[in-house]
Amino acid sequence: MADKKGDTTDTTDTVVVRPRRVVWMSGALALLLLTVFVTVALLLRSQDTGVIFMVSDQIAMIGVGVMLAGAAMLFATPRVRADRDGVYVRNIGVSRRFTWDEVLSVSFPDGASFARLELPDYEYYSMMAIQAVDREHAVQAVRALRRLHAANRG
Repeated sequence: MADKKGDTTDTTDTVVVRPRRVVWMSGALALLLLTVFVTVALLLRSQDTGVIFMVSDQIAMIGVGVMLAGAAMLFATPRVRADRDGVYVRNIGVSRRFTWDEVLSVSFPDGASFARLELPDYEYYSMMAIQAVDREHAVQAVRALRRLHAANRG
């Protein structure tokens, strides 16, 4: 199953999932932050406020905007890649690989924001790439992971 946007790929032995809506929202937020900080930086020296702003202050303001825009784009980085050997989950800032023998099930509890891998001892690991706001895309991703889990669990 390859959906029309290309952000879920399911072949017989590999599943790759990326979030959809959060990518658009992160991009819009990053663009808005960058626009606001560049505009403020350009207007710093055009008005007499009693404070002396230098070119370095303008550059610093733009730099802050770039850093905040980059931080907003971090929300677009989650990904899940599963194959016969296990599942690799990349969330924001952390990544982890599980073998299928470590995973009890793939679940998406009612009211949860993200799907998760159920692990032994009542632990779980959230998969931020599979989000409730993606609706049908998330359902297809969970089903594909469950099929792969069932087929490859030792």
